Amino acid sequence: MQNLIIDIGNTAVKAAWADGPILGRTFRYQGEKVKDFILSLTRKERPHTMVVSSVYEISSADEAAYRERCTRLLVLDKAHSEVLSRYSLPEEMTFDRAASIIAVRHEFAGKGVTVIDFGTTLTIDIVNAEGRYLGGNISLGCRTRFKAVNRYSRALPLIDLPEKICELGLSVNESIASGIIKGIMFEIEGYVSGYPENIVVFTGGDAIYFAKRMKNSIFVICNLVLTGLALIADGYVD
Repeated sequence: MQNLIIDIGNTAVKAAWADGPILGRTFRYQGEKVKDFILSLTRKERPHTMVVSSVYEISSADEAAYRERCTRLLVLDKAHSEVLSRYSLPEEMTFDRAASIIAVRHEFAGKGVTVIDFGTTLTIDIVNAEGRYLGGNISLGCRTRFKAVNRYSRALPLIDLPEKICELGLSVNESIASGIIKGIMFEIEGYVSGYPENIVVFTGGDAIYFAKRMKNSIFVICNLVLTGLALIADGYVD
């Protein structure tokens, strides 16, 4: 019997069926009927363990509905953070970051890893060769920066990720694009150079975009969070 892995993020819901740490079918949903989407995944197959990780607190009614559809339910939200102590991680850490750390500990055992997640926020987390979490930082994600420039300047346009980046912009659009993209790249390069012995792993929605523009050797693992949650499900005991 397979496990069902759910990651409810800021902008989308990602899901996967998993056999141990190995992911099978994956799904993505953007909409307001999150509970209906999750329940639809269990209509034809009942999971052994269902992990529901969420940036928002899961209501008791939703939790009860999920519990009816699986043998075991593990809810990971702000009200259920105690599981993080099993992995020597801070209880206030968000579960997407925690899952990424758990995943790289498994995938790159015995090696230091720098994890950079390109989402609504840009997160950087450092794990040493012994698997100990050293800490991490959070700043605005790429698209969030574009929105912030537009929203708070009153005069500057909202632009999307450009295919080409100028060294220095001549137009307003070029200047915004260059400033934000190069700013993020300089930020990343600073963390990478600070831990030169570490393997570098990119994940998140814009991971491939930035990996193509980096000179360093990068691992891109798009479903890193789901893999970490699958590992939690596989090792979960009531």
